Amino acid sequence: MQPPTVESTVFYVMEARRLSNILIRFGAKLREARKESGVSQEKLADLAGLHRTYVSSVERGERNISLLNIEKLAKALGVPPAKLMP
Repeated sequence: MQPPTVESTVFYVMEARRLSNILIRFGAKLREARKESGVSQEKLADLAGLHRTYVSSVERGERNISLLNIEKLAKALGVPPAKLMP
């Protein structure tokens, strides 16, 4: 196995930053939609069948959320999943 090249390392770092940015932007959109709906994180989690700490970590951009959970959250908020996309 060959050691990673500088190019591949730079690509990996840039990709990690891009993914982190989209997670943060998704979390901000989720928080905005939740507040517009007037529900707490706890109530949203309950409506979506998720744990409150999970919803909190998604809103902070700490979780790589699945499409299934995006759908659950959108349904719980009564919005189309596209509204949560950055």
